Amino acid sequence: MKKRRLSPYLLVILSFLVGILVGGFLLTLPIARTDNTWGRYEDGVFMATSAVCVTGFDCYQSGLGNTLTYFGKIVEMVLIQIGGLGFITVLTFIITLFKGKIAFKDRYYLSQATSSNTIAHVIAFVRKVFLITIAIELIGFALMIPAFLDMRGNTADAYFNCAFHSVSAFNNAGLDLFGYGTSFIRSNPLLAGMSDWAYYYLLCVTMLLIILGALSYIALIEIFSFKKRPRQWSAHTKICVIMSAILILGGTLLLFLTNCLIHPENGINAFDCLFLSVSSRTAGFATVDMNALSTGGRVIDWMLMFIGGGPLGTASGIKTTTIFIIIVTIYSFMRGRKVTAFHRTYSQSLIVKAMAVMLTSIFIVIIGYVAVSMFEINNPNLTGEKAIYETISAFSNTGLSMGLPTTLSIGGKITYVVLMFVGRLGPMTMFSVFSTNMHIDEDETHVNYVEEDILIG
Repeated sequence: MKKRRLSPYLLVILSFLVGILVGGFLLTLPIARTDNTWGRYEDGVFMATSAVCVTGFDCYQSGLGNTLTYFGKIVEMVLIQIGGLGFITVLTFIITLFKGKIAFKDRYYLSQATSSNTIAHVIAFVRKVFLITIAIELIGFALMIPAFLDMRGNTADAYFNCAFHSVSAFNNAGLDLFGYGTSFIRSNPLLAGMSDWAYYYLLCVTMLLIILGALSYIALIEIFSFKKRPRQWSAHTKICVIMSAILILGGTLLLFLTNCLIHPENGINAFDCLFLSVSSRTAGFATVDMNALSTGGRVIDWMLMFIGGGPLGTASGIKTTTIFIIIVTIYSFMRGRKVTAFHRTYSQSLIVKAMAVMLTSIFIVIIGYVAVSMFEINNPNLTGEKAIYETISAFSNTGLSMGLPTTLSIGGKITYVVLMFVGRLGPMTMFSVFSTNMHIDEDETHVNYVEEDILIG
């Protein structure tokens, strides 16, 4: 009998599920909780999903830092690391440490699971991803030491905070140890003793880690190889870098306009706008209360969260390359030309894929919004604006919150778990599980239909 292989996409889904279920159980153990009692399993699964899907939602009333012991925090940190790298990346790295060669078929499945186009060099690529991640996180750890020593003194807790926040920032997880709903807000009692220089220095290091994590591993490998000048970078790297710069600078300007200029009474300054613009691209740290944002500011935040970061990175969202292809397609259509950019032409299949990702993501957000509104109909903390904000934040794995997760019912938590899970996997991975013919060329179907024109718009 012929041995059947699991689809690499299904393998990714199953690996994430196992990580969430096991992690959820570990977080309910008395050893993981400061009160030494068994926790609720649904809370454990919610927090495990938030970590594995690098979202950053915290459903604990007193916050992750006050609820979990060092054991629980280490479990969260490991789950964040697995979620940021991707379980298959970690698994592949470990396998190659003990196994010299991997068969060609296995390399193919691994390349599909890691979204790599280089079948022959997939093992080398995965190793680079792993080593780059560890290197950047160690640098982040070292850079954060002065700030946490200023806040907590030369203690083991200070160094642990450096490690946890470096991992959380690079993996765009947004989980912190400062208490729920406060994050990096200056009024947080845990940050009150920190000097101004240390506070802003910590925020700058955090932003640097977020940007590097959200860029894309492919771009990081190409940039830090130093073998090419910027003009010689691949189109993928150019798109990731340029779109990231546009979103960060454009987001900062629009947030400054909608909050600082129009609503100065909100108490939000220019630096807050810059940090929020960086963090909204699926990281989830905050220096201001999201409830203090103006309506216009929250709409800008929605767009930044929904777009997210680069593909095959630690960020989620529909990805910068997706929105780039859609914008270039619209521009080219208006000019009556082929879709081109950076001296490259982009296929019809790629355009359809980008449109499918965006429309499917919008549909998922709408369904999630309706589900949350139904489950939380009796929740006094729920408003329509909060529901849509938190739904987009869950699907985009951002974790920025207006305070809703701590008051969710079981139905609401399950909805957010599903949104976080689907958002982290991405629509294309979900499509690939249910459709084995998704990548078949139309010429291979042996069927040609008469072309028909219908009215559009």
